[in-house]
Amino acid sequence: MATLISASALHQRLETGERTVLLDVRWVLGRTDGHLDYLTAHLPGAVFVDLPTELADHAQPGLGRHPLPTRDHFQDSARRWGINDGDTIVAYDNSGNMAAARVWWMLRNAGVDAVYLLDGGLAAWRANGYGVETGEVSPAVGNVTLGEGRMPVISESEAAQWHRRGVLLDARAGERYRGEVEPIDPRAGHIPGALSAPTTGNFTAEGMFLPVEELRRRFEELGLGTSSNVAVYCGSGVTASHEIAALEIAGYRAALFPGSFSQWSNNDANDVAVGSEPFEGAGGHPSGTSTAAGSSVGA
Repeated sequence: MATLISASALHQRLETGERTVLLDVRWVLGRTDGHLDYLTAHLPGAVFVDLPTELADHAQPGLGRHPLPTRDHFQDSARRWGINDGDTIVAYDNSGNMAAARVWWMLRNAGVDAVYLLDGGLAAWRANGYGVETGEVSPAVGNVTLGEGRMPVISESEAAQWHRRGVLLDARAGERYRGEVEPIDPRAGHIPGALSAPTTGNFTAEGMFLPVEELRRRFEELGLGTSSNVAVYCGSGVTASHEIAALEIAGYRAALFPGSFSQWSNNDANDVAVGSEPFEGAGGHPSGTSTAAGSSVGA
């Protein structure tokens, strides 16, 4: 099934009246202005999705900063967005789809197949000369019934051993993987055995996903083969969804570690590796690390 929809294809759908639910998921770690940006300009008819309250449960050290919400919680949110059974859904943001991919993954996990990411997001829409709207959109409540468990996930204990059975990718920025900076989690570094694969390597400067061949080449260079068991984590399970989308485009099916490094680093029993290699400095609590400004990269 397709993962992306282009701005021109989406515009055509809307022009011909094909029912499409648009979800605006603008959110960046450390900032709270996503809703204000939405009110200033959004795709016509798009509904704002609040990631911290609608796409996550309350933070818990044992589950991470953005635990997945319960099925009932997520279903209530999806109905508030106006989603009905059988609808086509398009999600977007203005940061390369790093936030929007969270709702894409969650809807896929809930059994919704017709959900897409707008390639290039709001910027691509505007670059094509298409109009935007201002203000809030409050649709009629929908009737969608959501399931769960359609996308693969791994647990904390499975993450610890994943390097023995497959490839574990760390989707955060390289400096966080290496343990040079850590803006929010209690320890700096990465899960021992993980490979660094920053989410920002999946898209262009314009926020468009790389072509299929380039994405496939990127992941092949990380050692992935057609039969590889792949799992992904980030800081709290948000941008890892973007990496899973990129992997799907490239022809791989990858599992998500929902609690990601925020869960891992809160458990003192877990070793943390530092440096550029999968096992370098494993077990250490690196000195000399610094705090970086908030960023969505690896949230």
